[in-house]
Amino acid sequence: MNAAIGYAAILAVAAVTVFIGFYGLRVSRTTGDFYVASRTVRPWWNASAIGGEYLSAASFLGVAGLILLTGIGGVWFPIGYAAGYLMLLLFVAAPLRRSGAYTIPDFTEARLDSVAARRVTSVLVIVIGWFYIVPQLQGAALTVRITTGLPSWVGSVAVAVIVAGVVAAGGMRSITFVQAFQFWLKLTALAVPAVALLLLIGGGSVSPELVAAEAFPASAGPGALDWYRTVSLMVALLLGTLGLPHVLVRFYTNPDGPAARRTTVIVLGLLSVFYLFPTVFGLMGRAFAPDLAVPGEADALILVLPDRLVPGPIGQLLTALVIAGAFAAFLSTSSGLVVSLAGVISQDLLGGSVRGFRAAALVSSLVPLAVALATDSAGLAGSVGLVFAFTASTLCPVLLLGIWWRGLTARGAIAGMATGAVLSGAAILGGGALGAALPAIRAALEQPAAWTVPIAVAVTVLVSKGDRRGVPRSTDAFLRRLHAPEDLRRATDA
Repeated sequence: MNAAIGYAAILAVAAVTVFIGFYGLRVSRTTGDFYVASRTVRPWWNASAIGGEYLSAASFLGVAGLILLTGIGGVWFPIGYAAGYLMLLLFVAAPLRRSGAYTIPDFTEARLDSVAARRVTSVLVIVIGWFYIVPQLQGAALTVRITTGLPSWVGSVAVAVIVAGVVAAGGMRSITFVQAFQFWLKLTALAVPAVALLLLIGGGSVSPELVAAEAFPASAGPGALDWYRTVSLMVALLLGTLGLPHVLVRFYTNPDGPAARRTTVIVLGLLSVFYLFPTVFGLMGRAFAPDLAVPGEADALILVLPDRLVPGPIGQLLTALVIAGAFAAFLSTSSGLVVSLAGVISQDLLGGSVRGFRAAALVSSLVPLAVALATDSAGLAGSVGLVFAFTASTLCPVLLLGIWWRGLTARGAIAGMATGAVLSGAAILGGGALGAALPAIRAALEQPAAWTVPIAVAVTVLVSKGDRRGVPRSTDAFLRRLHAPEDLRRATDA
């Protein structure tokens, strides 16, 4: 691969990102601009920005790599990633926007009338955000190493520095412009090469390295799926989406509840189109690049395949486009995460000022950078999937019960979040060693959501039922605010 192509693509994306970000600084003045873009982002624009921040390294590189490694089992990841937004549409989007909160901790404090619940939520948001940023930085390290030959750490440091600078300069309003641009860049960067390669393959210009029976054996088909792992993965992806802090904060930027619903419908459409292309790349990789089916290398499939199948200037242009899209994925998702973390840290520790937001943005970037530099990259989609399992076991139950169940109390919410955090955290961190010693429970530890989520929900409900006096007096009024349409509320107030 020509290193100059890699340099040019990465520098171009970085320059455009910085330019758009600092352009946004011109319209970012108030605290509301920095935290929720003054709640003025329209559905199409917001949907593009959500697509920009949600489609991370796991989506852009990891999905194709997983399909290359596992076959049909990898397809469940894009299905779950997209279907999670259907859950958001049905259960969370509009009520959360009507809550009037800036952050998830704001919501839990207002709903439960509890500073303690807010603090526990804040800690979980920060932990989730930091561990979600780490795979983005590791993906950037992989991309820079593969495409330029530079040391891996250069990619991680570059993304962290650019994101910290842009977020600190312009906050949510600035990042909205950046992420909307980056979504369409990512979609183009996958769609154009995928279509070009399919046309090339259909024309018979290249021959597969493996025949169909070898590239798509029965061991990689539906009959080989482990039902427990599949169900547990879908639980993690469907419910984990509901608790992702960088996703939820986007709904606070809509003008009202109906706009939040329209935004979610558009996002579902955009994600469904996008995920067609990494799936296509993964399937092509099984036939045309089987040598990359190695853990740690499979994530490079999308970066390598265009140049391998289309040698010469056209292949280099397609490769440059893919590299640009990959780097945009790391920047946009990291930006969304840093914005959400900076909002929480600033609100809880630094007084909620613009200056506090900027300081928090720097901290939110440096901590995961240190972790990324100190650890090796695992499979991108798999590592992000574990973050979804943790989120599904901690924040998701409290959000759903807080929106739809009057009986939730602060003690119940704290007990449920703590239980989910301990169980899923222990499975994620210690599951490898324990699973090797006890093979019978290995699957349950590698994909823990199927049992950690029900236990967390049960603990939340049981503790809340035992604490009936802990239901806040403001609960009925707050729930009316969440579920009553804006027009009806305005008419009632008048």
